[in-house]
Amino acid sequence: MPLRDDVVDAREGAATSLGELSDAWLVGRARELQVVGQHSDPRTRDTTREEADHLLTEARRRGHPRVLGQLLCCCATLRLCTPGMAEQAVPLLDELLTHARRHRLDVLRADAHALRGRLALLDGNEDNALNQAAEALVLLEDDLVPDAALGRRSWERLLATSLIDIGLVLTQLGVFDIADEVMARAHHRIRESGGPHEIATHLINRCRMLLGWGLRLERVGKRDDADGRFSTAAQIAIAVDGPWQESLFPRVPGRKAAEQMPVLAAACALAEPSGEHIDKLEEVSDPGLELPVQETIIIAIALARCYDSAGRPEEATRVLSETRQRVAEDISEPSLRISLVREYARRPRPDSRDSATAVEEYAQELETELWTMRASRSATLMARLDRQRLNRQHHAITRQAMHDPLTGLPNRRALDAKLESVLREPDAQPLSVALVDLDGFKEVNDQLSHAEGDEVLRVIARTLSDTLRADDLVSRYGGDEFVVLLPGVELEAAESALNRTVNAVARLPASLSRGVTLSIGVVSMLPRESGSEVLARSDTAMYQSKRRGGNQVAALSGDAHHTDPTEPPAWIPPDSD
Repeated sequence: MPLRDDVVDAREGAATSLGELSDAWLVGRARELQVVGQHSDPRTRDTTREEADHLLTEARRRGHPRVLGQLLCCCATLRLCTPGMAEQAVPLLDELLTHARRHRLDVLRADAHALRGRLALLDGNEDNALNQAAEALVLLEDDLVPDAALGRRSWERLLATSLIDIGLVLTQLGVFDIADEVMARAHHRIRESGGPHEIATHLINRCRMLLGWGLRLERVGKRDDADGRFSTAAQIAIAVDGPWQESLFPRVPGRKAAEQMPVLAAACALAEPSGEHIDKLEEVSDPGLELPVQETIIIAIALARCYDSAGRPEEATRVLSETRQRVAEDISEPSLRISLVREYARRPRPDSRDSATAVEEYAQELETELWTMRASRSATLMARLDRQRLNRQHHAITRQAMHDPLTGLPNRRALDAKLESVLREPDAQPLSVALVDLDGFKEVNDQLSHAEGDEVLRVIARTLSDTLRADDLVSRYGGDEFVVLLPGVELEAAESALNRTVNAVARLPASLSRGVTLSIGVVSMLPRESGSEVLARSDTAMYQSKRRGGNQVAALSGDAHHTDPTEPPAWIPPDSD
């Protein structure tokens, strides 16, 4: 399937200088590569994956948490959809989970669990896939607050993508009723904020789910219900054409979506099998495209039924037999594999009618038992959801005791506990300790409002966390003061890192920072020094930064004491809020 001209132009543009391009361009290009990589020939997949890796390298260099998270997600997805490369997705998904936890990006964290579920299914580990789906669903159950740094529309798109990825795992597991509910949630988000591509992607994935559901219903004799699913899928295949023509999907201009997208062609054929679908199905199932196993099976069943309708039973048997051999080693689609085996077992054999009847009767009993097992799996999923909810409630109570409710950062109690533990851990040395005070914060409260002041504190807290390492502890000590512990960092390196934070806050839009800047004092903890002593010295350093005009870092080495008579004689901890 050829690439569109604008895709080729974008690829050539990407080769110029990534450093000159915006964060929005990186994310948009990654989304485009993800689509192309999942719906192209092997050579194009390799090219798009290599380009996505270059974008990821640039995102790591920039260090923007949300951009990096989306690039990690893209690169992991491209590997999951490439035969033989799934294992390479493991370190990317591990990094994505760690990154999302650190920066409290719950939507991306949920998507990481969903992608881990897909990886588990590729290994045939259904139980682990179910656990990953449950973990992802629990993360998205709360009343999520849109990420202001992303913007409402971009955040809604991320949420819809995560829900769709969860729905795909549940579809592969055969838990269709819950998958349908998750897809409905995704539909609501896409309807609010999605563009043509998001709408087309959602409709295509819903079509896949309905076809798998219909084939599953057939196996337990629910033919009318199955026909209803096939009919709905066919209607979606027609309705998707409008947004699909404006989407990012690679396509041949002037041809309908159902003539180019395998799953859409199969939906039309399964709703009304006939010879008129054969040419389209044969074209979209070209072995050179290396279709996913799910689509390979669905198309084979649809094509076989169309051959039968056209009076060509031998070809129907052939395509089912060849497909069974092609997917014999793949264990990622347990439900659809059984549908394929059933379709082949039901083929008429003139010389063994009695045998065929016996096989079909046995298959029916087997399928009834499997249907019961699937119902049990739904109950198991709900039980695990309940367990995950209880775990999250427990962690929330623990977190509340050790975290500041306004900013979400560790509070004074957590900082004191960390300092005490550091005193008992010689390996934690060197340790740099910084006291951060906000310049101009009082004016925000006095001239605007305390609500505006609270929002500024949240913005500063998020910027501190985003610009420092995962190992650094950023805590709110009270009022407009924060304390940062930088374990394993010498004083000079700590000063450099904190200067980056000062500059990041200074560059914030005035609508977010309200003109507030940072005065930071940093010291290196001395041997046998107590927590209160090191905080007193960092307070001295902070006052030095204030005297110099603020918006900077002051580093004091050794056991510097107060020398300015205008400074307080001793450090007094602020009242906690």
